[in-house]
Amino acid sequence: MAGHSKWANIKHKKDRADKAKGKLFSRIAKEIISAVKVGGPDPKNNPRLRLALQKAKGANMPNDNVERNIKKASSKDQSNYDELAYELYGHGGVGLIVEGMTDNRNRFASDIRIATNKRGGTIANPGSVAFNFDKKGILQIEKGDISEDTLFSAAIDAGAQDFDQEDNLFIIITAPEDLYQVKEKLEESSYNCLESNIVMIAKNSVACSKEDLDKNLALIDWLEDLEDIDAVYHNMEHQ
Repeated sequence: MAGHSKWANIKHKKDRADKAKGKLFSRIAKEIISAVKVGGPDPKNNPRLRLALQKAKGANMPNDNVERNIKKASSKDQSNYDELAYELYGHGGVGLIVEGMTDNRNRFASDIRIATNKRGGTIANPGSVAFNFDKKGILQIEKGDISEDTLFSAAIDAGAQDFDQEDNLFIIITAPEDLYQVKEKLEESSYNCLESNIVMIAKNSVACSKEDLDKNLALIDWLEDLEDIDAVYHNMEHQ
């Protein structure tokens, strides 16, 4: 079973649940628009759109939102979005990965520079931080009266890689490309998945002082408030 610290390292962005949900919907909307612009509005002939629609379903995005964004994509006035990731060094040797989608690369880069100017940290060379992270699919299932052993077997049979738990949740970990397949199989077995996301999980964590911890959290909060930023991942040891 995976170590609890791996899950704890991505918990920070879950603390503000409403904001995280809004960010997730915004990200999925951009993915839908981008997919339609590239491959057209028919998911049968557009694998990228098919994946975006699976994400929308996994996030419980209302169908009205989905249909509205598919229509928006066909407008000539609608900008396209680029998917970007920046790697940063925070305080105390901590690594950060900042992910987002934007219709203005210059604004995105400028916002990252301003964040590090205001809250510290430096922009790292590509690959110098990312090598310490694995991209994984994460499913959350409320414990309730569910048998851990039964769910573990069902998850592995469905194609999951690992299994963990945190507070009142079971955490099922998959390869990114298997996330929605595993989710569908578990739901067919009557398990209700509260959330399904693709995230970056640190392979190794970094212990830092309380002062550096607070500085890093302030930097993360600043980054998460930016319009184009969807998620910020870090490898700070859970406090």
